[in-house]
Formats: sequence, C-alpha cells, structure tokens
Amino acid sequence: MKIGFCGLGRMGVPMAKRLLQAGHEVHVWNRSPGPLRDLQAAGAHVCATPRVLGERCAWVALCLFDAGAVRDVVFGVDGLAQAGSLELLIDHSSIPPAETREFSERLVRANGAVWLDAPVSGGTGGAAAGTLAIMVGGPADVCDQAAPLLMAYASRVTHMGPTGCGQVAKLCNQTIVTATIAAIAESVALAQDAGVDAARLAEALAGGWADSTLLQIFVPRMTQAPGAAQATLDTMLKDLDTVAALARDQGTAMPVATAAGQSYRLASRQGLGAEDASQLIRLYDRAARRADGETSR
Repeated sequence: MKIGFCGLGRMGVPMAKRLLQAGHEVHVWNRSPGPLRDLQAAGAHVCATPRVLGERCAWVALCLFDAGAVRDVVFGVDGLAQAGSLELLIDHSSIPPAETREFSERLVRANGAVWLDAPVSGGTGGAAAGTLAIMVGGPADVCDQAAPLLMAYASRVTHMGPTGCGQVAKLCNQTIVTATIAAIAESVALAQDAGVDAARLAEALAGGWADSTLLQIFVPRMTQAPGAAQATLDTMLKDLDTVAALARDQGTAMPVATAAGQSYRLASRQGLGAEDASQLIRLYDRAARRADGETSR
C-alpha cells in the first residue's frame, strides 16, 4: 500500500526501510535533508512538506521527538491537517496522553482523520529487525486495519484502549526500562568497586531472577567502550518527566521512578544527555569519571 512517513531519526529511518522492504510505496518527509537522501536511494519518494505528503498518502505515520514537534508537523504551516485526503494518522512518537487526546480531537475537526497513538518499544535494533512492540490507543477496528502494515517493523501490536491509552502503556514501559537501567548501572559499579569483573554479570545472572533482556544488553554496553547511541539519556529523561507529570495529575505515588529521574537529570546536567542510556554508568564508574576529568583538562 501507499504510506507516508514523517520523522527520520534513529527510529524512523529503520522503520521506513522496513516498510520499503515489505513492498510498500513509501513517501517521506523530514526536517533535515540527510536522512531523506538515504531513504530516496532506498526507493522512497521525498515530499517537500507534510501537507504534500498527506495529499499523496491517506495513511501517514509519525516518529518525532516530542509533542512540540508533532504539533508543528500536523498543525503547523503546510502541516498534515491541511491535507484533505488524509484518513489515518499513526503517531509512533512518545508524547503525553493529554496532548495526544487534544491533537486527536483537533485533527478530527480539521479534516475528519482518525488518530492512533502507537508508541513503540525495542530500540533501533528492534526497528531494524522488525521486532518492535507497539501499544495502540484509538478505535479498536482502526487498530485492526492498521496492524498488518505495522507488522512490517513490529512483532506485536496491542490495542490498549481509547485514544491516549497507547501513550500511557509506553510510559509504563519507560518507567520499567529507566529504573532497570539505573539499577544495572549501580550493580555494575558495585561489582567494579569490589574488584569483581562486572562484564561477567550478564553471564553469571543469566537464568536467575535478575536476568532480563535489559541486563543482557546493558551490562556489555556499560563495561565496554561506548558505541553509537541507540536511545539517549535525554530521551529517557523526557519520558520520565512525562511519567512524573501524569503521576502528579492523577495522584499516583512513584518513588522509584522519581529517584531514577534524578539520576538521568544529573547525567544530563553533566553533559551526557546525547549519549546512549548505558552511559548512565558514568555517574558511578570511577574509571569513567577519571577519563572524563582527564578529557576536560
């Protein structure tokens, strides 16, 4: 089918490529031109504005950084909302549930299009492998219609309820992920300070109650030289701030998420925000702190 895609960042590029590999006709728009050239070479059709993309494609997917970016692309000058032929907007961005509901209602008034909030989990590796988990809010029948398309880059599509429920599920996901990464960082530091080879924790704890996908991924990332960022500390902090706002509004007590948020905020203030989330270890790792100090001198 013909599908539009806006937002070609770390996640958007591999997702759009998976759509191309599945045989779909993909039309793309992005604020910066670099990723557009890459996707065009892979067979995608480049559009000059979101509005043009929406006029070409009845279904459009978004994968943008935050609610401000979503608002600009959908409702800004030459935004998607001005495309009368747009029928379905699938938002893979992670944004607050309240703003998702506001945007959905506004889009219906603008051109009658349906909004599915469909945030994803699985990182860039999952996007490239087609194994993302997608949690969806919006009409159940529309989710069912969109699911075959989404399976180009997902292994699971779960309808969570009305508009905004997909975003709530993603915030639950991020609460667990961020707290677990913080606990792994502290465990790696505890082992290192005790003179234990922390790199062996993943092997030693495999199959036990502490084992998890995150443990197997992040122990190596924290004990080896850092690679390219897959999910940045600032992205995690953005989601934790959204978790905190939702919890405050509905009176949910979240002491663990609050404590984790302080670690990510401290890392961001120390200039690590653009680094991979594994680099939270630098708050605790003596060797990393020494290396950072020598670099700054």
